[in-house]
Amino acid sequence: MVKSISISVSGQGLHNITRMIKAVVTDSMIDEGICNLLIQHTSASLTIQENADPSAKRDLENWLNRLVQENDPLYTHVLEGADDMPSHIKSALTSTTLSIPVLDGALALGTWQGIYLWEHRKMSSTRRVVVHVGS
Repeated sequence: MVKSISISVSGQGLHNITRMIKAVVTDSMIDEGICNLLIQHTSASLTIQENADPSAKRDLENWLNRLVQENDPLYTHVLEGADDMPSHIKSALTSTTLSIPVLDGALALGTWQGIYLWEHRKMSSTRRVVVHVGS
């Protein structure tokens, strides 16, 4: 089963999409297999991270923003705004795909793990994630 889902985000940061992905897995009726995710953008990424303590999310966001800062004089790709080139770098440093086993009809995530769309641009947007669930 392959499904493309649209996700509206309010701006930069980690956005928990676990519930949406779990729904696709449930609809697939696959008991054992794999769930592959692909974000179809070059300025956002996917990650699996802690979903219990919001301070972990904030610390990750702050750390990556400090590592890849806006307005670096080395950037030549600046036409779309100060956050555009940093968003491409952040996407390259993180991940645009994820693979998660499906066991007993559910994602084999750990107790504290959640699936996040990591938006690297400041503006609100709609992102597309392709979800493939197969045995």
